[in-house]
Amino acid sequence: MRKRTLLLATALTTGLLTALPATAQAAAPSGLSGDFNGDGYRDLAIAAPIGKVSGKSGAGYVAVVYGTKSGLDTANRQVISQATSGIPGTPESGDYFGDRLTTGDLDDDGYTDLIVGVHGERIGSTDESGALTVIWGGASGLTTATDITSPLPENRNELGWSVAAGDFDGDGDTDLAAANLAYPELNVFDGPISRTGKAQSLVGIDTYEQTGINSDKLVAGDVTGDGKTDLLVMGQQEITDGYRTRSVLYKGSTTGLKAGSKVAGGYEAVIADVDKDGYGDIVTGNFMEKSTDEPNGGLGGAITVTYGASGGLSSRTPVRINQDTSGVPGAAERNDRFGWSLSAGDVNKDGYADVAVGAAYESIGSATGAGAVVVLRGSSSGLTGKNAKAYNQNTSGVPGTAESSDHFGDAVRLTDSNGDGRAELIVGAMGENDGAGAVWLFKSTSSGITATDSKSISAKTVGGPTGTSYFGNVLAG
Repeated sequence: MRKRTLLLATALTTGLLTALPATAQAAAPSGLSGDFNGDGYRDLAIAAPIGKVSGKSGAGYVAVVYGTKSGLDTANRQVISQATSGIPGTPESGDYFGDRLTTGDLDDDGYTDLIVGVHGERIGSTDESGALTVIWGGASGLTTATDITSPLPENRNELGWSVAAGDFDGDGDTDLAAANLAYPELNVFDGPISRTGKAQSLVGIDTYEQTGINSDKLVAGDVTGDGKTDLLVMGQQEITDGYRTRSVLYKGSTTGLKAGSKVAGGYEAVIADVDKDGYGDIVTGNFMEKSTDEPNGGLGGAITVTYGASGGLSSRTPVRINQDTSGVPGAAERNDRFGWSLSAGDVNKDGYADVAVGAAYESIGSATGAGAVVVLRGSSSGLTGKNAKAYNQNTSGVPGTAESSDHFGDAVRLTDSNGDGRAELIVGAMGENDGAGAVWLFKSTSSGITATDSKSISAKTVGGPTGTSYFGNVLAG
């Protein structure tokens, strides 16, 4: 028996969608990861997955804010949905367009593309579902899109449940991995992928048959340091009295992905070199309370750092960090859900990857589920609690007020949008204003992330519809 966990909420939304074109750029494409319009600055995609589009609740949309030398510029933005000209499909209730996102240059043109796993998309009148929509980057930003049409798996059940991009075979082309809730559970499309929606080939991998772990979440990164992208497959493994979360590392090779070692389980992960030894380290987040069926969890949630090495995983003992770890602000308390969201980036330009950890259900004073974010610093000894800092809506300089069920930290993103070599912090709070959602932008300095001059943006800021939409529930770029 295979078990799946669905962490989606539905709600009625209101509002009209207006597509806003990005400012055209004349420069040649930068080739920079996360740069949709090729101007040399990373951009940000913000999902509002339960937004109402064309009168359809839960249809969903994505807002894109473009980077500049001054950072993310909300005046240079666009809103994309299945009602937008050039985007395949038709808005339908329960499509949740935008709740699965990844980025990569799939057609090798130097512009980053945005990939949307539209796992709720109905395929005709059949029982099959799921589409992979590639919104192509270009000098004018994200303007046209194509559904991947060939090759496709024989069976589709919420294809696009999770998506991740990387060069898994080391041939210099970006490939796309997509989870499927039917056999094969993992589908790898060999790049480049043309703008007609055709990949070079398709490889289906039954992760459950090979490892006993299904494909609930996919996370890409180079753990072995060989230039080939590895893929962390996160899911559930059957045990004597039920299921527990578990992960397995599929290593990239010239012949594609190969199953490797099992890793600490969880529901979120990021791969980044936190100790600057040339190997990507796997940081998994398990927000669950400590219990018999979640042995890797902890009181209030925890993250586990599994260090990388040339062969895959280092012999070094994995390190577990929670809010009771020395130096980490706060205290491990029930229902904090520390590790709910994760992102990595170098916040102070010291060469070590730092990690932002969302605790989306952290109580702030009497406000339950208000949420907080902790930034942990990388170092020669790895990820520790030393110099860690926490931020919430009651932090001095942060707009707004911590309120119950805001879920600040529901999504986090560390990205360098102004090209200064330091990653800024982006925080989503899907529950802000009764589920309308909002996003906070934090600047970085030589000392790291600062709350000074931070600002918040909402759907209205970027020209999106008002009402319940979970704006900021997913961030990509």
